[in-house]
Amino acid sequence: MKLRKNLMIGILIVFAVIVLDTIIQAWVFSVLQEEGKSIAITPFFNFVEVWNYGISFGMLNKLTYGQWILSIFALGISVFLTHLLLRATSSFEATAYSLIIGGAVGNVIDRVLHGAVADYLDFHALGYHWPAFNVTDSAIFMGVALLIISMRKYNKNAALN
Repeated sequence: MKLRKNLMIGILIVFAVIVLDTIIQAWVFSVLQEEGKSIAITPFFNFVEVWNYGISFGMLNKLTYGQWILSIFALGISVFLTHLLLRATSSFEATAYSLIIGGAVGNVIDRVLHGAVADYLDFHALGYHWPAFNVTDSAIFMGVALLIISMRKYNKNAALN
């Protein structure tokens, strides 16, 4: 029964991450075509259009065949995480794996369709900009954070027993 529950959690979250990223990306880019390169939402947040050909923060941007290497690597990690998802001992852990898988697969979809990952969220303060990112990147970050919390909780419970 837990396997079935984890699978349902996984499918729903992966699908939600990919759909949410796709909808926001399409909306932002359509508005940017009319408004220009950047849309200020708050004094510290803009919507922008940035194409990331590498990995986080633009690293490996100039790697030849990078999009395919990174896509294969991300899919391999996603397959491994799917195995862990199916063996997860809690819904919390299953959610964490699902967020990471959804983020990785969403970025692979961008790489295959566009040759790069579309980033559109831009936070800045006092003249400093955090590198642009997207919903799938946020899902990966949240999934990793949940896994860390889950591991700490597991280690704490193991120490009590």
